[in-house]
Amino acid sequence: MTLAYYPGCSLHGTSREYDESFRAVTAALGIEMTEIDDWSCCGASSAHPTNHTLGVALPARNLALAAEQGADEVVAPCAACFNRLAAARYELKRDPLLAGHMSHILDRPFANNVAVRNVIDLLLQQAPLIEEQAAAQIEASPLAQMKLAAYYGCLLVRPAEITGFDDAEQPSSMESVISACGATPVKWNMAVECCGGAFSISRTSSVVRLSRAIINDAREHGADAIVVACPLCHSNLDFRQAAMTLRDQAPMPVLFLTQLVGLAIGLPRDALGLSRHFVDTKPLFAKATADAAAAVRAAAEAAATKAAAKAGAS
Repeated sequence: MTLAYYPGCSLHGTSREYDESFRAVTAALGIEMTEIDDWSCCGASSAHPTNHTLGVALPARNLALAAEQGADEVVAPCAACFNRLAAARYELKRDPLLAGHMSHILDRPFANNVAVRNVIDLLLQQAPLIEEQAAAQIEASPLAQMKLAAYYGCLLVRPAEITGFDDAEQPSSMESVISACGATPVKWNMAVECCGGAFSISRTSSVVRLSRAIINDAREHGADAIVVACPLCHSNLDFRQAAMTLRDQAPMPVLFLTQLVGLAIGLPRDALGLSRHFVDTKPLFAKATADAAAAVRAAAEAAATKAAAKAGAS
């Protein structure tokens, strides 16, 4: 299978750290793919509520380009892009009339034969390799002491008939990747609740209210950080924290899933774009590193005590 990469607008703009960490992780895991040449905006949050044909044609154009460039599958790390590309495939399978016009609209052949994958699906397939590489790290991983809340948001798992990925109400795929990284996923209530999506500018107060509830729930269930796979979710939960009144006033770090995997397999933090976040991640890793070192010392002391007791008994 030949895999094409569709970064979309956010990963080339406001979420460069997602693109950087995605490229670094896929390269380290040996996943070969090529960015679609001449890709264009998929129309997320603008085209599809305005004009149905345009909302289908924009993502279909990128699928057609991927097919022309020899790809069988496209991976779209942005949840909105993934949803729009998958929705276009779904709509054109259900609407033969529109599908018949699509080649004319796009002015290029379109057979609707390129599958669409999201980043969780891609990394879930690599979970055994991630776990193996994480376990091979010489130093004790700080992730072993982290409790993380997996946040899916709206567009990765809904509508189920379009995304065809995981359970729409109780997904578990991201938790599986988190576990493969050596961290502990927490059980919480807001994993698939809306953060306000693309209303960050037009309805900021709503985004702040919704995102505050998500962050507070993650904290109440013991999470040290929130893990996302969507640039819009990251923007609302990370950037908008400055406008929130959080219950204990402590900011909650928000990591991309690709950054977590990169840390687990030993990639340097500079390669993962962690310095680009508005909520500083340094305190999170400093505490986790100290906790990991303390756990190693405690285990060594327990082993030494056990050995001494055994020797004394003999």
